[in-house]
Amino acid sequence: MANDKNIRMMSWNVNGLRACMGKGFMDFFNEGDFDIVGLQEIKMNKEQGNFDFGGYHEYWNSAVRKGYSGTAVFSKKEPLSHTYGMGIARHDNEGRIITLEYETFYYVNVYTPNSQHELKRLDYRMEWEDDFRAYIGGLNKVKPVVICGDLNVAHKEIDLKNPKTNTKNPGFTKEERGKITLLLESGLTDSYRHINPDKEGAYTWWSFRSAARSRNIGWRIDYFLVSERLNENIADVSTVRLWVRTIVLSA
Repeated sequence: MANDKNIRMMSWNVNGLRACMGKGFMDFFNEGDFDIVGLQEIKMNKEQGNFDFGGYHEYWNSAVRKGYSGTAVFSKKEPLSHTYGMGIARHDNEGRIITLEYETFYYVNVYTPNSQHELKRLDYRMEWEDDFRAYIGGLNKVKPVVICGDLNVAHKEIDLKNPKTNTKNPGFTKEERGKITLLLESGLTDSYRHINPDKEGAYTWWSFRSAARSRNIGWRIDYFLVSERLNENIADVSTVRLWVRTIVLSA
């Protein structure tokens, strides 16, 4: 990482890391040779697996509730510091945030809470969004920020197949879309849309119903957001293996 002109990052909601391991995860991990890998929804504690991530520095933030949520980050280069959560007790028991500090930027891996069926957790989600935006704003005042993860929202109509029929469903309510708009307006760039402003069908999540994946009836809910002052460093943003998002930043 220190000797390469580019920094390659990968983000993946694995929906259970142990299950993902049995489906070729390590082959993809090793072949990708990423500098930083952020995983969401790992659904495990580190002690529950015996995985070898080679020379990577490992950071695990597991939920208090077993088999739920959780994040992990693997970095070739040891960061200057690392923290878990955003320092607010009511938010920090679900393992949703890991922050690594490097010389020139902060890296934040995040798994945003889902508003859930019938929007029963929407009010909490709104509180979480406001506190997360304030947390990121504090970091961004110190040095640029790279945010990766499953943000559980499709920002605009182009970001899902059927926007008209989903306006009252979790992930596409006006409230959730409004919060990501505020986050971006605080000084961040949606890196994928920066490179591909008009590309349709670029989804990262599909329902298990009605053969949605094969028909590409999906949602783009996984992101790399970067501080606006990093825009000129965005060399490439792409989706691999359908739901895995990668970004390359020039150093």
